[in-house]
Amino acid sequence: MAQRSVEIVIGRLVTDESFRTAFLSDPVTTLTRVVESGYDLTSLEISALKATDRSVWARTAEQIDLRLQKDSLGGVPNERVWGHVLRGAK
Repeated sequence: MAQRSVEIVIGRLVTDESFRTAFLSDPVTTLTRVVESGYDLTSLEISALKATDRSVWARTAEQIDLRLQKDSLGGVPNERVWGHVLRGAK
C-alpha cells in the first residue's frame, strides 16, 4: 500500500475545497489525475477512497481549523475563513 499517497489524498479531501468538489463530482477522473501526477495509489486504495461515505469529507473539513483550509474562491477572500479579518475583529 502507498500509505503516504493515501494520506496526501485524504489531506487534500479535507483541506482543499476545489479538490473535494472535483472528487465528489467525478472520483475516477480526480484519482486518475492524482496517479498521473506521480502519486502511487493501488486499485484497492482507489476503490476504498471511492467507497468511503461521501459526506465524511465535508463533515471532516468542517471540523478542521479554517486557517488550514485552502481557499477556492479565486483570490476573493472567503468570508467563512477570513470573516474575522474582513469585519475588523482582533
